[in-house]
Parts: sequence; C-alpha cells; structure tokens
Amino acid sequence: MMKGDDSEEVDIDLGDSSDSEDFENGDQRETLWKATPASEEEENIHTSTLVEISDTKPLINARDPRGINDCLKVTFEDVIAEPVSVRSGDRVWIWSHALFEVSRIWIYRIVTVFLAIPVSIISGFLFAILSCLHIWLVSPCIQCLLIGTRWLQSLWSIVLGVIVQPFLTSAGKCCGGFSIHLAKE
Repeated sequence: MMKGDDSEEVDIDLGDSSDSEDFENGDQRETLWKATPASEEEENIHTSTLVEISDTKPLINARDPRGINDCLKVTFEDVIAEPVSVRSGDRVWIWSHALFEVSRIWIYRIVTVFLAIPVSIISGFLFAILSCLHIWLVSPCIQCLLIGTRWLQSLWSIVLGVIVQPFLTSAGKCCGGFSIHLAKE
C-alpha cells in the first residue's frame, strides 16, 4: 500500500526459508515477484491538458485525505495469524500471503470497474438534486421565515433580558447560600 508521496519498491521472495541465501556461484537470489510503483514520467505520459487543469488531479495521490475509510486498512496479518504452537510450512505461508494480497487488490479493482462509475453517477445525481433543493427551496424559505419573524426575535430577547434573566439571577443567588455535605455513618 502506498501512502502519500512515499514510493518504495516492494519485493516478495516466494522461496522457502530453508533455501540457502546465496547460490554457489555467488549470484544473489532472483525475486520471483517484484512490483515497482509507477514513476512520474509514466504518470505524466498519460495525462492530457484537460486532466492537468482539472480539480480532481490532486485527488489522485490523496484518495482518502480525511481518513473516512481507516477501518478498511486490512493486512494479511489482521486476517490470518498462526500461533507459535501450530505452524504451516514456510512456502504455504509465503504463497498464501502473496495470493491474499494479489487477490485482494485485483478483486477490488475488478469490482470497482463495474461499480465505481454507476455508483459515482448515482451519487452525483443524488447530491446534485439535494443541493438544488437546499439552495433553491430550503434556504430561501428559512430566510423568509427569519425576515418575517425578526420582530418576534427582538421581543423574545427583551422578555429574556427584562423578566427571565433577573428572576433566574436572584433565584441563583438565593440558592447559592445552601451547601450539602455528605457523611458516611
């Protein structure tokens, strides 16, 4: 998983831990699976002028800036964990870890291909309708109500300041002399 602008190369060695670390001729082990993140040059090749002036361009790197989906940061160790007393073979553990990560990523990508665009269109339509209703109906009605009842707001503030506030202030001063002490017997 990449967070922010940190880009690092991910190497997963699918060999057994009982294998020797180096080959006899001194060559280093070749990794069986290696994923390198896309470089900026490759990213800039596929961007057009419209994308560069778009408002959504900064959202590509920070896709969850407010941490809405922090509960979905699931790793292999959060789902599957073997205790010390019961262990499977090293190759089984490594391959299951690799298959978990690959299947999690690719199934998510496949499902989002089919669902992301329709859900975003429906959400955009829904939020557009709600925004239109709020801007053109709810807010004007509330403003008309506030303008029409401005005299009632002034009358209420006068009643509170002249009658209610002095009464409650005097009641508070009268009751302020009382004290309660609790004692255990």
